Amino acid sequence: MGTIQEEIQKRRTFAIISHPDAGKTTLTEKFLLFGGAIQTAGAVKNNKITKTAASDFMEIERQRGISVATSVMAFHYKNRLINLLDTPGHKDFAEDTYRTLTAVDSVILVIDCVKGVEAQTERLMEVCRMRNTPVIVFINKMDLEGQDPFDLLDELEEKLKIQVRPLSWPISGGQSFKGVYSLYDKELRLFNPDKTKISKNIISISDIGDPELNEWVGDDHAEQLRTDTELIEGVYDEWNAAPYLEGKMAPVFFGSAVNNFGIQEMLDTFIEIAPDPRPRQTDLREVNPTENAFSGFIFKIHANIDPRHRDRIAFMRVCSGKFQRNTFFHHTRIQKKLKFANPATFLAQDKSVVDEAWPGDVVGLYDTGTFKIGDTLTEGENFTFRGIPSFSPEIFKELVNKDPMKSKQLDKGIQQLTDEGVAQLFIRELGNRKIVGTVGELQFEVIQYRLEHEYGAKCEFQSKPYYKACWIVSKDESKLDEFKRIKGADMVKDKDGNDVFLAPSKFLLDMEIANYPELTFHFTSEFKTAQIQ
Repeated sequence: MGTIQEEIQKRRTFAIISHPDAGKTTLTEKFLLFGGAIQTAGAVKNNKITKTAASDFMEIERQRGISVATSVMAFHYKNRLINLLDTPGHKDFAEDTYRTLTAVDSVILVIDCVKGVEAQTERLMEVCRMRNTPVIVFINKMDLEGQDPFDLLDELEEKLKIQVRPLSWPISGGQSFKGVYSLYDKELRLFNPDKTKISKNIISISDIGDPELNEWVGDDHAEQLRTDTELIEGVYDEWNAAPYLEGKMAPVFFGSAVNNFGIQEMLDTFIEIAPDPRPRQTDLREVNPTENAFSGFIFKIHANIDPRHRDRIAFMRVCSGKFQRNTFFHHTRIQKKLKFANPATFLAQDKSVVDEAWPGDVVGLYDTGTFKIGDTLTEGENFTFRGIPSFSPEIFKELVNKDPMKSKQLDKGIQQLTDEGVAQLFIRELGNRKIVGTVGELQFEVIQYRLEHEYGAKCEFQSKPYYKACWIVSKDESKLDEFKRIKGADMVKDKDGNDVFLAPSKFLLDMEIANYPELTFHFTSEFKTAQIQ
């Protein structure tokens, strides 16, 4: 084992983000293939969706073909330990993706070369910009007839409001796509397309002036590549990692994940240029990864990873020092000491117990209900990592029990699923009614499915006409009590017992804010550290 400094320099912790269907899951699979973590990728057979990607392990994901839970995978590649967090592309799960982005040091953004920049891509980019997260762009599906590469670069700059710099370049596209030239290390590798295994290089050319290039790709494609690269070197500044690490410039790679074209060029460059684990802000001070004392935070909770055992796993990002198995650590919210006998790392569904972990690593901790998203563990210091809030939901529905004999199972199930952050649970004390709030419709389907299949509880949801959830606080207790009395029908508690006002409309909310200047209305649950918003 190396020193903490050496261990940190080996780590690369990043998330893959994209609009649905841009090929994110395929790219994840190919990374695992290059890392030797899986032997063959689950290629789509007979055009039926029989593919089960390594990272989509929940039954409902397999049925719908979309990733609804962020998966965590670790693999080795060229003397680096890569921690890869796959995120849901679907916009209904934006909050899960947002929280995952708090746990990574950089991001690979996948774009479909046919569709270009889509609405969800722009939103994801805004979140990256809020934290100045370094972003690499991978333009996928170059084997399809897509847009011109130069037009795509212009669109990226215009819509994502970020400077770009191509570090690889496609040789033709669509039917005649031949491969990718690496502008980073000035090397051309041509492959046979292979959907399931790593292809062997057919040829490697380090000088694109070499007439051998013409023999392999044809005169027209060879000339086009020479013209394009000359133009790129003339138009774009010379590559410099500093603006990328500051989140101001995005290197761009081209390829086809399904055929394994351009993946290795990106992965080889990524491990060189991507940032080491970075410092993190807490409510007291900045925590540096090289500090000796361990600290980390929970960014995701997943119940029933193994349906046969009712287990919950809390995913923790290590921020500083060294995490060790069977060592007592301090849980700062509940002020208790905890130790973990079987902390795990993941390769999709395969878990293995780890004895130690270093900054940048993501560790799964078996949880009996002690953790909530945003909780911090330290060696004794009392601080909380910042920036992992719950947002006001956009859709509200009341949970209706369809089988009174299963009330206990329903209560336990909805409690556990909302602890995961799939949705937020509000309790109306009048009649103990449960109102579930989410960012999108799809979560209700997921909750209904999981309550039935994991907890044996049947339910339905009835829409409620609410506009926003507002966490309300006031120094004037009597005014707060008066508001709660008058607005009794729209008052609920969140799972931490905080007062929440469910505003029926924007007009009524603005009116209440004007009528009650003594009250403060917050739109995220992180009002205790509201200054970070």
